[in-house]
Amino acid sequence: MPTESGSCSTARQAKQKRKSHSLSIRRTNSSEQERTGLPREMLEGQDSKLPSSVRSTLLELFGQIEREFENLYIENLELRREIETLNERLAAEGQAIDGAELSKGQLKTKASHSTSQLSQKLKTTYKASTSKIVSSFKTTTSRAVCQLVKEYIGHRDGIWDVSVARTQPVVLGTASADHTALLWSIETGRCLVKYSGHVGSVNSIKFHPSEQLALTASGDQTAHIWRYAVQLPTPQPVADTTQICGEDEVECSDKDEPDVDADVSSDCPTIRVPLTSLKSHQGVVIAADWLVGGKQAVTASWDRTANLFDVETAELVHSLTGHDQELTHCCTHPTQRLVVTSSRDTTFRLWDFRDPSIHSVNVFQGHTDTVTSAVFTVGDNVVSGSDDRTVKVWDLRNMRSPIATIRTDSAINRINVCVGQKIIALPHDNRQVRLFDMSGVRLARLPRSSRQGHRRMVCCSAWSEDHPMCNLFTCGFDRQAIGWNINIPALLQEK
Repeated sequence: MPTESGSCSTARQAKQKRKSHSLSIRRTNSSEQERTGLPREMLEGQDSKLPSSVRSTLLELFGQIEREFENLYIENLELRREIETLNERLAAEGQAIDGAELSKGQLKTKASHSTSQLSQKLKTTYKASTSKIVSSFKTTTSRAVCQLVKEYIGHRDGIWDVSVARTQPVVLGTASADHTALLWSIETGRCLVKYSGHVGSVNSIKFHPSEQLALTASGDQTAHIWRYAVQLPTPQPVADTTQICGEDEVECSDKDEPDVDADVSSDCPTIRVPLTSLKSHQGVVIAADWLVGGKQAVTASWDRTANLFDVETAELVHSLTGHDQELTHCCTHPTQRLVVTSSRDTTFRLWDFRDPSIHSVNVFQGHTDTVTSAVFTVGDNVVSGSDDRTVKVWDLRNMRSPIATIRTDSAINRINVCVGQKIIALPHDNRQVRLFDMSGVRLARLPRSSRQGHRRMVCCSAWSEDHPMCNLFTCGFDRQAIGWNINIPALLQEK
């Protein structure tokens, strides 16, 4: 076999090194197999530290993007040909009508008008086509004002869930991996009550619709109901940290976490014993919620079941089975006896308890990865979020396909919907919090910089429509919850 000379070998290595530091998109008339095979061989020859599975996934995704834009390119060429054809036809018709050649200026005017119309058609076609790929990048012309009002710092570990009381006094509740749940004064940021009855991570917290009761779910395989009594302190003036929501905030380090060396929860009253303990699961209880009226509660567990309990007796009323993998969340309808559960099996299920004699279940299939949460909105809609980086809006009367799909760039955690303004808050693994309307149009992104915003994964969001100071709360694994004031004038005018 012939061997390469030293200079030839050196030149080849230098060429290969230059390839590893550049990326080019090549279009050929070869078959699909040849077109996808060449980049794969180039990637395999590169000195990359990415796992082969990740590289393969990236290759497939870029291939899909290239094919979509290739289709757009072909449509563009066809439309350009239509422009030329119509211009020629316009010129011929002009001669037939006038009985003589049109002057160059007249022809230019008519041709420009035709070109303008077709250019608008071209733009419309491009917009309709690309929206299928990047629907999450649609924006409104409004300038959403997002003001960070208060930070709630005191947990010793990440915060999984945040909730707002539905009765007076209105307080904020947080559930943390540090085995505690804390109640906060929204105005002052002070801890009012500490619940330490669980021996595992507290994964969710929900307030009773009419009483001062809290429902917490835990990794100790139980859910607890406990009563609290708080007295709100006098609020302090709030510093103005208003920002226009945008996409250009300065990134901050994961290490820049809030200072919690001083345990702010040590001075507040501590509740150690629950009023009622709900026991029946054989695995982590990941979420719990009150049914309408507050006389029953539902729990979701990693044992693949959801259980319906009688609150007064703590007895198990129904065990909801059917999911193939661990449950991730559960939510109840605000006015009807409906429950929705989500799971790692890529589905969410709707359980109907409105008829005491019939308990029906409907299965929604539309995601390709874990469904992290599904929540009710006004009317007959459900919004689901997934690790497949999409959010889908469903009509309960037609389960075959979603009525809107939002595509993002990161996995989505526990979502929440502002019922009054119909705004969906999406907390992401990549520390972002984005706001969308029910049709999938992006409204804003909450500020995130070295001075404000979450510094690690954002786990949950919760709206509070009636509080004058904050109307959105978020929490994350940076051990803090944040209260925001969100104002979207254009949206409010439309409503």
